[in-house]
Amino acid sequence: MEKKGRAAVVVLGDIGRSPRMQYHALSLAKQANLEVDIVANGGSEPHLALKEHPSIHFYYMMPVQLQAISKISGAVALILKAVLQFVLLVWFLCFKIPRPDVFIVQNPPSVPTLAAVKLASWLRRSKFIIDWHNFGYTLLALSLSRNHIIVRCYFWFEKYFGQMSDGSLCVTKAMQHELAQNWGIKATVLYDQPPEFFRPASLQEKHDLFCRLADEICNPKGIKDCISVESLSPFTYSSGDNILLKLNRPALIVSSTSWTPDEDFGILLEAALLYDRRVSAALNEDDSINDEKLWTDMISEDQCTYPRLLFIITGKGPERKHYEDKIKRLKLRRVAFRTMWLSAEDYPLLLGSADLGVSLHTSSSGLDLPMKVVDMFGCGLPVCAASYSCIKELVKVEKNGLLFSSSSELADEFLMLFKGFPEGCDTLKSLTDGAMSTGSSSRWAPEWEGNALPLINQVMSSNR
Repeated sequence: MEKKGRAAVVVLGDIGRSPRMQYHALSLAKQANLEVDIVANGGSEPHLALKEHPSIHFYYMMPVQLQAISKISGAVALILKAVLQFVLLVWFLCFKIPRPDVFIVQNPPSVPTLAAVKLASWLRRSKFIIDWHNFGYTLLALSLSRNHIIVRCYFWFEKYFGQMSDGSLCVTKAMQHELAQNWGIKATVLYDQPPEFFRPASLQEKHDLFCRLADEICNPKGIKDCISVESLSPFTYSSGDNILLKLNRPALIVSSTSWTPDEDFGILLEAALLYDRRVSAALNEDDSINDEKLWTDMISEDQCTYPRLLFIITGKGPERKHYEDKIKRLKLRRVAFRTMWLSAEDYPLLLGSADLGVSLHTSSSGLDLPMKVVDMFGCGLPVCAASYSCIKELVKVEKNGLLFSSSSELADEFLMLFKGFPEGCDTLKSLTDGAMSTGSSSRWAPEWEGNALPLINQVMSSNR
């Protein structure tokens, strides 16, 4: 079939850490039958499906880093970085890639992305669509304040160039309302939905994944805990030609984080500590018992009233090292943490192998939704999510997940969900069924075709 046109997907950031924009690129190529050029920073590997698609082409920009200047003057470094990024973007968008019919740009970051894409669209007589994931000025306000002069300038910039777009997509109805009422921007809601490769993992896939991750799970450097005492996978074992789940396996809890200030990871650490202490008190454990003896007893028992918890935290970000150091200082007896970065292919398998997901996202604007929760539902994984204004658009309490507002509340949810694990936890099984139902009823391809495609076709047709 003859190609109908060309689209450019623009991300001023690591494309491997921008799943929604990767899904846009796949849908533009597969469902809209367009040639797609991705202009983004490198870093993490994008999903294999993008790299193998003949109609998707990558153009990697070098990230601008001015660490030496920032030590002298942070303000000068920020301004110079924005100028250099603007020049780099214009060079790629105007000269490096073929002329597109439409640019689709991720926001945030807004500065200088929106101005560069607007200029490129004008020079190349292309159209310009913004995909609003959040508001850039609210993220900046986390480190400054809403009233800071730089934040106010950023807000003006974001609003001004946002109004100059030819179309807008956004992630929630609450954001759509905000854009319409206070920004004068008409946006189409395109909910994040999981693509087809987010699904529950088979027993064989779980076993293969745990074997691949065995060193990171069971032999982490410098760490001794209730998981590292096992030399093989603590979850599965092979018996002849069969793969079986261990009855005394730990409960596997997954959280994905960008390690940024809008996710308070300290809440999860405190909740883990409270679970550890409350279980110890409930079982009347003797604090004088040697840890390694206690761990040996745990793995030799067929099943415990309250299981060990293994938290696997995935993601990259600025505060990761800070929290890894805090984790090492905790004295936990039946809880363990592992931090890692997984490939785009292994991450869905991990979600599909876990027992519970945790989302700490609270949103700087209060108007976006955590995509990680969408992915978890796609894998049939129930979620405990931090409560904020629009989270109920996604998490249906006591159907596919639970909400919490404090570390104590989250610890109580762990105790309730995992008592009698793995066979006797009816509430967890009910939430898992609800997550499976949510994930199977909503997928990215039909959501994109029903909401994004009509807007893109409308914008592109006005350019002919």
